[in-house]
Amino acid sequence: MTLGSPPAWGVQYWAYLPSEAAARAVADALAELQHRLIAVRAHNHFRFDPSSFWYGQPSMDPELEGWWQVFSLAVYSGHDRLALDPFLRSERTRVAGMARSHGGFVQGGAEGHAVTLEQSFTRVGLLHERAAAEVPLPDLLPVEPVPPAAGPAWSCSGAGRPSEVVQAVAAVAERMYGGAQEAPDVAGWLLDEEFAFGEPYGSTGEFLGDLADAVAHQGTCTDATVEAVPFLAALIRDAGVPAGTRVVLLGDLLRLAVTGRATAASLADRIAALGNVWEEPAADYMTRRAIGREMPALLANWDVESDAARFVLAALAAAAASDGDALVTRLRLAALPAPVGTARADIMALMEALLRGDQSGLRTALDRLAAWRPDIAERSQSPYAAPRDLALSVLPDLVMADVGPAVYR
Repeated sequence: MTLGSPPAWGVQYWAYLPSEAAARAVADALAELQHRLIAVRAHNHFRFDPSSFWYGQPSMDPELEGWWQVFSLAVYSGHDRLALDPFLRSERTRVAGMARSHGGFVQGGAEGHAVTLEQSFTRVGLLHERAAAEVPLPDLLPVEPVPPAAGPAWSCSGAGRPSEVVQAVAAVAERMYGGAQEAPDVAGWLLDEEFAFGEPYGSTGEFLGDLADAVAHQGTCTDATVEAVPFLAALIRDAGVPAGTRVVLLGDLLRLAVTGRATAASLADRIAALGNVWEEPAADYMTRRAIGREMPALLANWDVESDAARFVLAALAAAAASDGDALVTRLRLAALPAPVGTARADIMALMEALLRGDQSGLRTALDRLAAWRPDIAERSQSPYAAPRDLALSVLPDLVMADVGPAVYR
């Protein structure tokens, strides 16, 4: 490392392969890329090692019984992490392609200072070790693409003051459930006498984050999430809840509606490698069905909602509405401000293709988005990811990033 240059950056790649021969083939390919450390061992190796804490413990992933794992450490130097980002994205795509070509998949990994990762690297099954090896970088690193211009400003008031939002949300809970004892968990804490009205939240976003976590802890749908959907829908329809907060809550419903399909897209390589047929988890499916039941009432408010709320509502219809409601929503899209050539127009094209059920249109829209959203380009590399699953998986982030400035201004 030269004086003043950033410390070398390390990336650990974890690949899962169906046989030892396949794992060794991937390890050899990674060695050709100048990865510094590469280990190959049977999946759950330490469950069979008497000296290990994990000895005799049940498998955390029984589907992979008999599979092999490849762990590698690649080192990149001369640039800070931000400058490396586009190149590392291409590296992840390349390693995933290697695993896929040998019947496996990539899952997990780690990043950090190379010195730290090298010291903590588990060397059991070490197959390749090249001291001081570094992945060669191009003379000019790739740069992030320039996105199209944003769409025009949304007509939407902000999310409101924290105290105002808390009181409005609690008022809806009281009207729906009466008291804490009758309310589901998602609303019971809002009605509890010890709820901290006297300890105001520092921001509305903080409170809405707590509410979202109460609905689906860490984004995971459960039976409680299904039970919470009517409450969220009631908040969105309530005029006493600030307009910007209703937009955020619509975004929460959108994320919940696509949870199962987003998981299918992210695990596409793994599902294909294991020869499985994806089955949407029951809680994800039931949550989406519950949202679908609320769609007619939510769409009935279209004419009185802000443009920002309509934009998110259209995305929600694309994810969860019936065919009839999807058709009506598609006919309304033209009224939303999305000039040709803007980023918003690309997002609208994705929504429209989803609402039409147009597979060819989905691929075209995803390709257009991938041209300026590198994360979408990376997610699109798997040939096993269904276009609809991929489209739904990226939709919430695209939509909420667009309306965010109007909500939290």
